Amino acid sequence: MPPVHLPVLAAEVLACLLPRSGGRYLDATVGAGGHAVALLEASAPAGVLVGIDCDPEALRVAGERLAGFGPRVRLLHGRHEALTQLLDPAERFDGILFDLGASALQLDTAERGFSFAREGPLDMRMDPTRGPTAAELLERLPEQALADLIYRWGEERFSRRLARAVVEARREAPVLSTTALAALVARAIPRGKWPRKIHPATRTFQALRIAVNEELTGLAAALTAAAGFLGLGGRLVAISFHSLEDRIVKHTWRTLEAAGRVRVLTRRPIIPGDAEMDCNPRARSAKLRALEYLPEAN
Repeated sequence: MPPVHLPVLAAEVLACLLPRSGGRYLDATVGAGGHAVALLEASAPAGVLVGIDCDPEALRVAGERLAGFGPRVRLLHGRHEALTQLLDPAERFDGILFDLGASALQLDTAERGFSFAREGPLDMRMDPTRGPTAAELLERLPEQALADLIYRWGEERFSRRLARAVVEARREAPVLSTTALAALVARAIPRGKWPRKIHPATRTFQALRIAVNEELTGLAAALTAAAGFLGLGGRLVAISFHSLEDRIVKHTWRTLEAAGRVRVLTRRPIIPGDAEMDCNPRARSAKLRALEYLPEAN
C-alpha cells in the first residue's frame, strides 16, 4: 500500500463537522481515506461513513485503510457530481465533506501523469476507465481552443504563446510525457516572467487536469445537491486549492443562504496554520468553507 498521506485541515474539518457516535457522514471525495479515518475515529463507536471517489485505485487504497472499521464504512465508485444517482434520495447525513482537486495519491504516482516533478505518461485522468488523456487533448485541440483552455482553467496569461508552442512541437512529435510538457512550457514563457513561488508549468498542468476531468463543470450543482442530503443541523464542508474552485464554493454557499436553506459558518475561509504548511506543503493553498442546514428550513 502507498504511504499514508496527511489529510489537509483535518482538525478544522472535525471542528466544523462535529462528528459524534451514531452520526452519519459522507466523504464525497474519499481519496486515500485520510479524512475518513479521522471522521470514523471521532464518531466511534457507532458513527458510519459513506465514501465516494471516481478513482478506482483510490477506492482500493481507502478500502484497505478503512477495513478495520468494518460495517461502519461503505465505499462507492463514482463522481461526486452524480450524488443523486449514487445515493438513496431518502439518505440524510450529519456531515458531508468535499476535498477538491487531485489527491496526494494521484500527484505522487508518476504513472498517473499529474505532476511535472515526475517523469510519466501525460494522462491526468482521475478515473482511468473513462475520457481522453491530457496527451490526447494536446494532440487534437486546435491552437485557439487550447489557448482558451489554458487561460480559462489555468488563468495563465501566456496561454496563447503556450498553445502555439504545443502546436509547433506536435508537428514534429506528440507531447506524451509530463517532463516534456513541463520543459516546453518553461521554454515558451520568458525566464524573467516565470512566477516567483511556483513552477512555470503549474498553471498549465492545472488547466489540463481540470479539463480532462471536467472538475469544475458540475461542481456548483454537486455542492447544491449535497446540501439536500443534509439532515437537520447537518454541516457541509468544502476544501478548495485554487481560486476557481474557491469562487464556485463561495458563490454556491451565498446562493444557498439567500434561498433560506442554510447558514454560512465561514464568512472568511479557514486556512492552514504555519505548522501544518511546514509539515504538509500541499496544504499551503487550501481554503475551507462550511455551512449548516437550518432546522427551521425543513
